[in-house]
Amino acid sequence: MDIEPFGPGSMHWDTAGEYRNLLVAGSALVLQTMHPAVGAAVAEYSVYKDDPWGRLTRTLESVQKWVYADGPAEGERLRQVHRSIGGVDEQGRPYHALNGEAWAWVHLSLFERFIALNRYFGTPLTVEQERRFYAESRQLGAILRVPEREMPADLEAFWRYFDSMVADRLEAHPTALDVLAVLRGTPAPPGLPRPLRRLWTPVGVGSGEFNHFVTVGTLPAAVRRKLGLRWTAREERRLRHLGHAVAVLTPRLPERLRYMPIAYHARKAARISRRIERQLRSA
Repeated sequence: MDIEPFGPGSMHWDTAGEYRNLLVAGSALVLQTMHPAVGAAVAEYSVYKDDPWGRLTRTLESVQKWVYADGPAEGERLRQVHRSIGGVDEQGRPYHALNGEAWAWVHLSLFERFIALNRYFGTPLTVEQERRFYAESRQLGAILRVPEREMPADLEAFWRYFDSMVADRLEAHPTALDVLAVLRGTPAPPGLPRPLRRLWTPVGVGSGEFNHFVTVGTLPAAVRRKLGLRWTAREERRLRHLGHAVAVLTPRLPERLRYMPIAYHARKAARISRRIERQLRSA
């Protein structure tokens, strides 16, 4: 099946490679590992404890390839990597990384995280922008071979699906709680551009606590309750102040500091290609 690749003009092209995505990377992993199958697989096979930023770097490189390189090839590689991941969890429940519901949740939860990213660290999307981005997320799901039956048909169906998953399927999985503990002791990611590194230690939040603070704060309130996490009005105000700083700074950064390397080079190559095409047409 031919799947339309992403390119200039798509919302994913403009956003998937931004460094600010790091700000919801931790909460994405927490949401994903609250699904019992994902939590069990990550606990058994992941290196997030020993090499948290290495794991994140590899994940972000893979995400960028979905959008800025050969997405179907990367999607197939991921499926091959996960094909042998399975077993029985501590409660005796069988699991497999390619279980349709779990595979879909890992993908679809990223859409919700993108909405949260823009709500806290950018400009909140309009409903029409959310519709457009969700349509692209379904396109990305096809690239990753998420079963069609597992992907809600439209934006309204997605939010019903998401609320149902949080209420009825996700759990305070030991892996999710362990991810939160690991994040609390993880310093700023290596290679982060200096302007963004300055934001990593805002006033009142030490570097060892920043990942935990942002992760907890950007999680949906219903998820925090399920995990037994405390969040105060004062912390919410502090997060909003940080978010405003990120939202103001990000559009002002040079492209090479705003985007991760794969995205930056793909965007640059696309501009050069378009320029050459225009020159050839006008010759």
